[in-house]
Amino acid sequence: MSGEAAQGTVPAHGGTPDEIALREYGAALSVPLDTAVGRFLVASGFLDSAAPDPEQPGHWRLRAGSQVGAVRLPGGTVLRIAPKTPVRRLFFLLGYSLDPDRAWRDSREGTVSTGAHEDVVPALAYAVERQIDGALRQGVLQGYRETAETALVVRGRLREAEQIRRHFGRTPPVEIVYDAYTADTAENRILRAAVERLLRLPSVPGPVRRRLAHQRVRLADAAFLVRGQKLPLWQPSRLNSRYQPALRLTEAVLRGTSPEHRTGPLALDGFLLDMNQLFEDFVTVALREALREHGLTARLQDVHTLDLGGQVRMKPDLVVYGADGRTPVAVVDAKYKTEKSHRSHGYPNADLYQALAYATVLGLREAHLVYAAGHLPERTTEVRGAGSLRLFQHSLDLTSEPAVLLRTFRRLAARLAGLTD
Repeated sequence: MSGEAAQGTVPAHGGTPDEIALREYGAALSVPLDTAVGRFLVASGFLDSAAPDPEQPGHWRLRAGSQVGAVRLPGGTVLRIAPKTPVRRLFFLLGYSLDPDRAWRDSREGTVSTGAHEDVVPALAYAVERQIDGALRQGVLQGYRETAETALVVRGRLREAEQIRRHFGRTPPVEIVYDAYTADTAENRILRAAVERLLRLPSVPGPVRRRLAHQRVRLADAAFLVRGQKLPLWQPSRLNSRYQPALRLTEAVLRGTSPEHRTGPLALDGFLLDMNQLFEDFVTVALREALREHGLTARLQDVHTLDLGGQVRMKPDLVVYGADGRTPVAVVDAKYKTEKSHRSHGYPNADLYQALAYATVLGLREAHLVYAAGHLPERTTEVRGAGSLRLFQHSLDLTSEPAVLLRTFRRLAARLAGLTD
């Protein structure tokens, strides 16, 4: 048999197992899989690879990439992908990326509270439920919302145009609009939407599921958002300050890392977090925060062009500008690479070419690459024929404590500010 056997429960009658367990960038597993499900996985694109196993008929070889979490596949099979990074550290990266200034991270450890859960989905459900519970501890937030309706008595303002269009000016009934003081606010709709989706996820532990159901009851006066419906907009204010940590986390679930993944016409229930994107977000936000101490401005995904005609666009992860806010002083790109690949092949040359292009276009004498590559040493490349242009490759160990990670970025920020060599 080639590869490792699929982890999980395989039905006695054969066919697709009830559960498939993979590991982020781990070895490919040979899994008994219905052809339709295998083709679906190919089309979905959230695995690094999925192909029929040439050595075992009826089996598919599956290999996870950077997406971690769990989804329920057609037919009911649950696919789990475990991250290389410890779950508690993963949620620190997510929390800091969303809101570096606020304390929805645990004040003692600097991380989101995930309880004792070591898998992504149980930890996510626990973290969201705890945040929602904290938001509602002082009661459900209410606010004024403009309401339009047909009524038998006048309340608020008469909608004259609607009155004429619908009733030809006759009364009653009357078309009115008024401000209602209600719990059906944008904030509560978002929290309820997150609860509803989490309750559909596979692998949510029973105690957490029961607490989520309790939160759904508390939020029952908020309108239910149907799948695919756009999230309502909310504005941070003094009145909703106790909701803001929960809102930022739930919006990350519902928007950037939605538990609802669509592949063609099919909607999947699950939660997949892209570690590539998460690492990039964390590096750029952490550096931006550290650079503020030096009076420098950092812009994320700033658009520049490689050619004079402006046809070839470039978007470095982070460009640092001087005190005037216009002159570039540094450029940084985040690269989520596995330590194993670096040990066998070294840092990819293509990353150096990309960094060289950034430095050249921005008129800089150096560029920086930050990798999630464990304990590999920093590497400096001096470019031939380019004066003193140097390319720096830094290695970040994501298993380090949050305080250690943030100190690393403060040191790098000092370097980008020209305070250290």
